[in-house]
Order: sequence, then C-alpha cells, then structure tokens
Amino acid sequence: MYLVGVDIGTQSTKSVITDENGKVIAEASKEYSVLTPQPNWAEQWPNVWFDAVIDTLKLAIEKGKIDPKTVAGIAISGLYGGSGIPVDKDFNPLRPCLIWMDRRATKETDWVKNNVPKETLFGITGNYVDSYFGFTKIIWIKNNEKDIWNKTYKFITPKDFVIHKLTGEVIIDFSSAGNIGGIFDIHKKYWSEEMCKMLGIDSDKLPEKIVKSSEIVGALNKTYAQEIGLLEGTPIIAGGIDAPVAQLSAGSVNEGEHVAMVGTSTCWGNIHDGKYLTPELVSFPYVVDDLAKIYTFGGGATSGAIVRWFREEFGEYEKEFERKRGISAYSLLELESKDIPPGSDGIIVLPYFMGERSPVWESSAKGTIIGLNLYHKRRHLYKAFMESVAYSLRHNMEYAENTGMKLNSECYLVGGAAKSDIWTQIFADVTGYIMKRTDQDVEAPLGDAFLAGLGTGVFHDSQDIKKWIKFKENTSPDVNNKSVYDKYFNLYKKLYENTKEIMKQL
Repeated sequence: MYLVGVDIGTQSTKSVITDENGKVIAEASKEYSVLTPQPNWAEQWPNVWFDAVIDTLKLAIEKGKIDPKTVAGIAISGLYGGSGIPVDKDFNPLRPCLIWMDRRATKETDWVKNNVPKETLFGITGNYVDSYFGFTKIIWIKNNEKDIWNKTYKFITPKDFVIHKLTGEVIIDFSSAGNIGGIFDIHKKYWSEEMCKMLGIDSDKLPEKIVKSSEIVGALNKTYAQEIGLLEGTPIIAGGIDAPVAQLSAGSVNEGEHVAMVGTSTCWGNIHDGKYLTPELVSFPYVVDDLAKIYTFGGGATSGAIVRWFREEFGEYEKEFERKRGISAYSLLELESKDIPPGSDGIIVLPYFMGERSPVWESSAKGTIIGLNLYHKRRHLYKAFMESVAYSLRHNMEYAENTGMKLNSECYLVGGAAKSDIWTQIFADVTGYIMKRTDQDVEAPLGDAFLAGLGTGVFHDSQDIKKWIKFKENTSPDVNNKSVYDKYFNLYKKLYENTKEIMKQL
C-alpha cells in the first residue's frame, strides 16, 4: 500500500507518495506568491492552495505510475492560516485569508493586553497575545470589515478548506485549533466559551468538530478523484499545522527531541506533557498522541523569506546563471560568502522583515543591518543574513532552556536551510547544538504520509516513524566559531533593545 502526504506551504505546495517503509516513490511541487497589499499585511486566496493540491497530487500519481487501488490514504498539512478563511454558508471564500505572516492586528493586540488579564488568557490557552495569533486577526476582521463578519459562516484553515472541497466535511484538528490561540482551551482541548465571550468572537463561527491529526475525516469525492487519478472513496486524513508535522517527519515523538524547521519562517519546537508552557513561546497539541502531548515552539517570522528577498533584489547574476546552467542561485550566493569569517567582519542583521514572533513578539520590529563600511561586499551581507536566522533560532532556544525544558544535544534541522552544508554549519556554530539532517529532504509531507498510515491502520504506534528516518552525517559546532558567535549573539540581542523605540516610530 502507498501513503500520500500533502503540505500546503506559504510559498509552495508539495505532495509525496511513499511506500510502507517511508521510501519516497514520487513527489511534485508547485510555487505561488503571497499578496502584500500594505506593509506587514500578508494574504492569500484559498483557491491558489486548492489548485496546487490538485495539480501536485495528479503529477505525483502520474510520475510514480501509481495504481489507484494501492493508495491507502491521503493526509494534508498546511501553513498556519491565521484568521482562517472566512466563508459563507456555501463555503465560498469572502476575502483572502490573513495568514500567519500578517501583522495588521496591532490595535486588537493592544486591546487584548489592556482588557484581558494575562493570567486568565495564559491560564486557559497556554499562550499570550500577539498579532501573529489567529484570534487577533479574527477580531480585526470583525472591527474593520463588518460586512465580511456578518456574512461569515465559518473560519476555515487552509488545509481544512481543501479537505472540505475534497470530502464535504467540516473539521479542524487539535494542532490547528490550538495555534489560533486566545479561544482554544489547551487543557480541555476545545473552544473556550469564556474566552470567546471575553474577546467578542462568536463560537458558532468556528468548526464544531475537532479531531486528531491521524483521524480519517472523509472520503475523496468522485469529481476530484477522477481529476487526480485516484479512486472515489480514498480516505482523507486530517493532518495538522505544517510545523509539528515537519517535526514528526524528523522522527521526533519524545520529549527532548527538538526540531528546527527553517523554511519561509523558522519553527523550532519541542514536545512535552504540558509542564513547560510559557507565554514567550507558542503551545498547542502535538500531531501524534494529540491529547497527551504538547508541542511548544518559537521562531522567526522571516527566515528563508529574507534570503529569498536578498536573492530577488541583489542576486540577478546568480538567477541568470541558474536559468542558463541549472545551478541554484542560493548555492552560488553561499559559495561566494563561504570564506567570510564568523560575524561577517562586523555586520549584524536583525531578520525582522515582517515584524517578529517569539521571543520578541513585536509587529513594529524592523529588518536592520548595522556595521557596514566601504570594505564590505555583497557576500558579507549574505553571510550576515544567514547568521541572523541562526541568532533568531538561538534566541528561542534560550527562552526554552530558561523554562527548564529538556533539550537533547542534537537538534534536527529540516526545511530548505537543511539543503545547505554551509548554513547548517552556521546553525551549529551559533547555537552550540549538533545539527542532524534526514537523508530524505521532504519534511512535512513525509510526516503527513505517516499520519495517513496511522489513520488507515498501516501503523498503530507513533514510535513507528523512527523506522522511516535515516540521517546524514552529523554537523558539530566549531568551538572557535562558537566563541566568536557568543559575542555577536549578545550584541544581536542588545541591538534590538537599543533600537526598538526607533522601530516603532518608523
């Protein structure tokens, strides 16, 4: 039997097909863009995601020459859809989804801070407040788009919108519900009527059915089965938020096994039984053992996004070389910066290009470059950009360590950054943790495929994922580089503290 995993990302969707041993048989991906109509706004229309899911599934089935009868099931994960997609009673989208990257709900965040006791909000949800969280974005729609609010039947996450179109079912999984923050009771594992009333959010606009990520939630309908090339009735499994599903793809199911997913953003997380909740990080149910395990994560809002921005704005030569020779522009930029010493000869970058999530939690935080002089070249900047993402990762690790959270000496690294030996070494040198990379670089879709196996009975224990995972050679920290980065990391933290008021004024 074959297992299918689909991950709807911020900038692309990827589908993979694996066998029962976790070997990738076929994969397909499709890119798209984020709408940014104003600074710090980020939206996407859901049909972009749905079309990408259909196209990549169809292509993966064709590439793998898969007999539809041999497909056990499909699990779908997705980016954190912030507000969710407001849909009417016919499930037509009423406006683009305010995705996780959107930071417009600053007034709503301030209102919550001034009107809702922190101990109440944190005590019920295990989280605090920031414009990152979906509940502040929902309040923004209520405050600013009354017509949309009045027409909204439900707020549906990106992957659950796709699941509804494929099956007709309306669901949300525990991880997706928990990541909305503010209105989800992390202890009772359901919507909090108390918080909904306090925040003015109608609970009937939320999906009633909250399920485990490995639960079969519906069957593939005839229309899309024919279009994709699968059988009508193929089981569809709930899946979850992409970050914890990527965590699962590294084989992480036990406390202390922490994973950094570095894609468009960074999501670094660990698993525990609920004893390490902290308002500085984000916590919600994990995607396996959903009712017992909590996934606590932190991460930078723009990680791969800032190196992509650098490539687009300053890498025209490398992009042209990639078009002509097929060598990645990112690889070329990295090679050019390879011999730049740790600290980039005195340059520090704050990677806050769309505000910042944990542990800064500030929508007005700005991307910052300090230390430039006429000696510096473009390659110094690119190295400093890569280092800044590693500083951000270490900043989150530091907050987790301060809670007493158990962290193994090895950190799993997945996502686009894991493809780079140079960047992987920077992560090791900055954080002081050994970096482990899987030999199959497919991240969240692999976790989805495993969830499909759990849901359809191919597997019966979450520990079975470990049989799937093999690793490349470890990347250990360079002691000399680490000592240099320790000094730069302290300056990195001071730089934000010393400029945050200027950032607000800007």
